Amino acid sequence: MTGKKEKENIQSAMKERIDYDELLNCTRCGFCLPSCPTYIETGKNEVHSPRGRIALMKGLVDGEIEPSEEVKQSINMCLGCRACEPVCPSGVRFGHLLEQARDALHQHEKKSVPKKTIRNLVFNQLFPHQNRMIRLTGLLGFYQRSGLRNTAKRLGIMKLLPDTLEMMEKVLPSVPTKREMQQRPRHLLPINRSTKKVAFFAGCLMDTVFRQTNEATTKLLQYAGCEIVIPETQGCCGALHGHSGEVNNAKEMAKRNIEAFEAADVDYIITNAGGCGAFLVDYGHLLRGEPEWQERAKAFSRKIKDVTSVLMDAGFDQLPLQVKERVVTYQDSCHLRNVQRIFMEPRKLLQSIEGVRYVEMKDAGRCCGSAGIYNITESEMSMQILDYKMKQTKQTRAKTVVTANPGCLLQMKLGIEREGLFDQVEAVHIADFLLEAYENGQKHAEDNERNSTEEFHVGKTGKITH
Repeated sequence: MTGKKEKENIQSAMKERIDYDELLNCTRCGFCLPSCPTYIETGKNEVHSPRGRIALMKGLVDGEIEPSEEVKQSINMCLGCRACEPVCPSGVRFGHLLEQARDALHQHEKKSVPKKTIRNLVFNQLFPHQNRMIRLTGLLGFYQRSGLRNTAKRLGIMKLLPDTLEMMEKVLPSVPTKREMQQRPRHLLPINRSTKKVAFFAGCLMDTVFRQTNEATTKLLQYAGCEIVIPETQGCCGALHGHSGEVNNAKEMAKRNIEAFEAADVDYIITNAGGCGAFLVDYGHLLRGEPEWQERAKAFSRKIKDVTSVLMDAGFDQLPLQVKERVVTYQDSCHLRNVQRIFMEPRKLLQSIEGVRYVEMKDAGRCCGSAGIYNITESEMSMQILDYKMKQTKQTRAKTVVTANPGCLLQMKLGIEREGLFDQVEAVHIADFLLEAYENGQKHAEDNERNSTEEFHVGKTGKITH
């Protein structure tokens, strides 16, 4: 039960933090309902819809309802996928309202000692410090490469974990060594012609657990003619904090990133993670009310660009791209699609690859259920949403599922594992897939050119000459 003092603190915080004008922008038209996964999966329960949650937020601010456990559950069960925003005729920025509400709830609710300890470790001690992320990932790599992983499985230690975490351990990529993560180049020259100078936002998990995908991304940018700067003092984007009620931490991380990239005189700041990119383009909103930072934040956000958008601008879809023949489908990153509004670029790139038979997945834009750490904190609903996603995936008969966000990638791998399809279907990040296609295409083009030259010599002399 929520105590009287806690209720008063939460209601006071809601009044202080919530943008009341934004709440009033909602006309309760219901256009958002068909786009909301939790509304659909709960049997069309209004409490778990965008307009239902807005009504609850307004009720809290107006003092008409109390911050009961049911109200908190509604706010916490939201995926934050923001699929309601593109379909809203009033343009309600629901994602902003959700972050404000969670900030008010989490800062003033009474937490158990274990919960406080875990939140402190994750939000204060780990993600803001990239050197600690590297050390932890290094330990994970040692666990994967040594005999510890096999020993843990043999002894049944993994069975002690919740089912979702046990399967998640199976689908984690092979991570680099600590030394490899520390040997990050900071300046890369274009491989072909020089077209633009860009900065690369490396991220936290992307530059540790998914380091291979980051390297694939920078190589693609080099092939596309980009000179790349990778600022050393950048860090986590702060999305996990912002979405989880740790807004003050998110602000500090945003300021650090703004300062890190201001020194780089570049055309764009490139991201390859839909969730990170969406939070980065919202820095202006995050730092609203701070005159010293707001304009700097807006200038930073204007330069954010997803890697697929840059590659399309560079004409990458006109290059020889090739993979072994297969059916391919694409799972949208919610934030890439709903916030950054990047929709067609990934699809056009995939459809330009020789050997790809592209099949559009039904409801490709519906959330897969990953949503940061949602698949851990709200595991039951996450798996329910994932089951629907896997049903649509299987109907495409795809052998390769491509996505553009690390959380989505792990979630789709998890779905493949749960369905027992690990030997039939793969999930890959679009940067890794495009790099494979580009390098295969270049090799094929070089082989054709060499064969043509040899045929020319045969035609003139009657024998092959070199």
